[in-house]
Amino acid sequence: MIETAFDPSSEPIITPDMIFGEKRRLCKTCIVTFSQVILENVLESFEYTQLARINACNGSTPIYGLHDGDRSVAVYLSPIGSAVAATDIIEASWLTGAENFIVFGSAGSLNREATAGKLVVPTAAYRDEGMSYHYAPAAPYIEMPGAQTVAEVFDALGVPYVRGRTWTTDAIYRETRARMLQRREEGCLCVEMEAAGVQAVCSHYGFHLYYFLMTGDVLDLPAWDVGELRAANHCLDNFHLALEIARAAER
Repeated sequence: MIETAFDPSSEPIITPDMIFGEKRRLCKTCIVTFSQVILENVLESFEYTQLARINACNGSTPIYGLHDGDRSVAVYLSPIGSAVAATDIIEASWLTGAENFIVFGSAGSLNREATAGKLVVPTAAYRDEGMSYHYAPAAPYIEMPGAQTVAEVFDALGVPYVRGRTWTTDAIYRETRARMLQRREEGCLCVEMEAAGVQAVCSHYGFHLYYFLMTGDVLDLPAWDVGELRAANHCLDNFHLALEIARAAER
């Protein structure tokens, strides 16, 4: 059973050094986006170098170092899904030395009144995926302590936002109405596919995670509404907010 997957007393068989060699120390902070459109725009707007590359048999993920004043901030395009997104966090840290991760993306709203016109700062994630159970003891939710820092940055910038729980699922086509209503009653504002696993990995390794979401589609309507999904997926303003959080994380 997945609830018994956490094994804190036994050593892992495979470790990052076996694949990548000695850990590198190139930067402290990494921004993670799920939008190729955003990444392309960023690379057109900033001076950058390629810091590293996460290689796999189905392709590779370049990690870029953006020149932000006198420091470098890593950025890369993450795959979608908790297991691969969280694994890339581990490998990106090993390849760059980053220990602060700012992750942002889109989500489906479970409470359109609460999320309309606002970003979502998740305070905890419902663990309806598999990755987190290998990195943290079984529990329905995992707390997301970086929410306070994200909220402070948004407050300083005057960014509209709402804090609350998120629902992380592995199965986009099994977000049933009954489950949606149950998660909403528990205080989940939105649904996405990465937060719980990414937080569990970051907590396990001692990384600092700062996470925010923009809702695009709406699930708590009689019919699924996808009117704002593309805008939420590819909002370039969110990258600049992530960069502000990255600066705050290093102060």
